[in-house]
Formats: sequence, structure tokens, C-alpha cells
Amino acid sequence: MIPIIVLLIVFALIAVRRVGKFQLQIWQIMLGGAIAVLIAGQISPIDAAKSINLDVILFLFGMFVVGEALEESGYLSHLSYKVFKRVGSESKLILAILFVVGIASAFLMNDTLAIIGTPVMLLLAKKHGMNSKVLLLALAFAVTIGSVMSPIGNPQNLLIAINGGMQNPFITFFWYLLVPTMINLLACYFLLKLFYKEEFRNGPINHSQEPIKDHRLAILSKLSLMLIIALIIIKIAIVFLEVNFEFRLTYIALIAALPILLFSKKRLQIAKNIDWHTLIFFAAMFVLMEAVWEAGFFQSVLNGAHVEITSLLMIFVVGILLSQLISNVPLVALYLPMLIHAGAGAKEMVALAAGSTIAGNLLILGAASNVIIIQNAEKKGETLTFLEFARIGIPLTLINVLIYWVFLSIM
Repeated sequence: MIPIIVLLIVFALIAVRRVGKFQLQIWQIMLGGAIAVLIAGQISPIDAAKSINLDVILFLFGMFVVGEALEESGYLSHLSYKVFKRVGSESKLILAILFVVGIASAFLMNDTLAIIGTPVMLLLAKKHGMNSKVLLLALAFAVTIGSVMSPIGNPQNLLIAINGGMQNPFITFFWYLLVPTMINLLACYFLLKLFYKEEFRNGPINHSQEPIKDHRLAILSKLSLMLIIALIIIKIAIVFLEVNFEFRLTYIALIAALPILLFSKKRLQIAKNIDWHTLIFFAAMFVLMEAVWEAGFFQSVLNGAHVEITSLLMIFVVGILLSQLISNVPLVALYLPMLIHAGAGAKEMVALAAGSTIAGNLLILGAASNVIIIQNAEKKGETLTFLEFARIGIPLTLINVLIYWVFLSIM
């Protein structure tokens, strides 16, 4: 039970972010939790080292390098101008962010958009005099909702697509989840408008193109971005054509980072400035979650509950609640074999994908992309608190679940 207690303490500290006079960051709290279970002997140092998913760490490292180069060169702000220059008001800008980012996250992966999108949101907020919190929330919710509809939108969807017995995962995901995902992005717009109505002005906004600060680095950054898109197309083709070749997402990030790491004179500066704290957070999270997993508490609760595990509503409830506590990928790794054994079909598989993914909208720790956004924003002096996220995230998640549940029930 010690890992469960540590996990609850970590949640509480992330909610308040303060102990006495000390203001804590999310990565410090998670690192403290990992150290606690190690000291308490709940996980051995060897098992702790093995629990750290190097694929995730290397993927984030590669994407952080590309994201830092895009921002440092000025190409990211140049690109954001091209994407949003035709948007005529703050209200339309928020709507455009939700749909552009949401659709892109289905193919570029949610964490990728979280990394690249955070500095863009902060730049747009500064240029147009908008509240950065509403744009950061729009980014966080968009990458989560948008990634639901694709088998490569996030790691848990990929796990379901590969192991769930789907003949054609892209067609299956889009058939069941495309329409409700579009509706959920629109629902997110109206909910944000309800809570931040002062930011949804219809007056004209003036876009100005930011100059490229480093043309050589901008060229390398553009090449890296093109590599990401090209490699993702190759990844989609491999999955779509069922080619027997493991082309990991990690390869995409590391190959994309190579032009910058090999040919940029600023490689050391870029490597120094990437978000190392987020990498520490993830390494610590893997250790703590492995200790929680080995405790067997949640597995025994799920197995002893005597519920209809193939019920759509139960899949959503379990997916959303347990994803907050053991993260969505371990949750899918636990639940997917149970669904397969129970003879569940494609509808139940995509329900698990939707439930475990949309769990990211409930609380900050429900999705890794939320943590990436907040950690990157705090480097620039901005943040989202636990309560600021939850007051919109909780009702939004309820709306999201209702929409997905209704659509899947009638199909």
C-alpha cells in the first residue's frame, strides 16, 4: 500500500504546488515520489532503471531539440503567422487553434503538438493581448481530443491498434471516432467561451509577421519539420499496409533532430536549453507507476469488482478513472487483454482508446501532453494550476464521454 499512499501524496502536492514557503514544480514532486518508493524498498534500483521507457524519453528528447530549434531560429513564429494570418478575431483564433491543433495531433501525435504548440500559444497571447491561460487550455484539450480519432494519435491508441485484432485500424478509428471527435472539439470551444467569455471578442486582430532570427538554423529546423511529416507518412503507410517492420516513433524524433545536432553551430546551446525537467518528470513517473503497478492494488480491484468489463459505459469509467492513477498506457496494457479474452469487438476497442485518451482532459496528470505544456510554459513564466485545469477539464470530460458513448452506442 506504500506506493498507493505515495501516489496520493504526489497528487495532493501537484494540486497545491506548495509546502510551507517552498513553491514546488511538477517534476520535483514526481521525482520526490520516485525517490520515496525507492527508499521504502517498494521497487529495486534495477527494476526502477528497467521501468524507464527509453523510447518515450528519446522521443521527447528528439522533439524537444526540434522544438527548441524552431523557436530559437524564429521559424516557429513565422510558421504560426502563415497558419493563423487569415483569422480575423480572438474568438475565431481560439476556434482555429482547436481544430488545426486537434486535427494535426491525430497524425503528428499529441506530445509532438504539445511541444511545438506551447511557444506558439504564448506568442499569440502576447501579440494579441489575450489571456495565455485560455490558449494553453485550448492547446491541451485540442491535442487530447484530436488524438482520439487516430491509431497513431498517442501511444495507447497505437497499442490497441497493434494488439486489438483490427484488420484496418485507420478506417476503424475514423469510422467510429471521427465525427464525435469533431463535435467534441466544437464543444470544447463553447465550454472555454463559457469560462473565459471576455477572451472571445469579435473585434479585428492584426497579425504581424515575425522576422527570422537565424536563417541557417531556420533552414535546418524546416528540414527537421519536413522529416517529421515524411517519416510519419512512412509510419502510417507501414501500419496501413501491414508491413512486417517495426518503425518506432522514437526513430522519427531522433532522425528529425539529426540535422540540428549535426549541422547547427548552436547545437550545444539548443541541447542545453531543451526541457530537461520534463525528461526527469517522465523518468520519475515511470519508476513511481511501476511501483504502483507491482503493488497490484488496482488489478485486484478491477478483477474483484465483478462488473461487465465489455460494457461501453464501464470501459469509459474505468479508462478515465484509472488513467488518472496508473497512467493511460499501463491502463490499456491491463485492460486490453481482458477485453480480448472476453471476446470484445472493434467498438469496445475504440471505446477503450477514447476513454483512456480523453482521461487527459480530466486532470493535469491524466495526459503526458498536459505536463509537457505546463512545464514548457513555466520556462516562459506562465503556468496553469491544478484547479484552473480541473474546473474546465472535469465538465469537458463529462461532455466528451457522453458524446463518444452516445455515438458508439448507436453505431
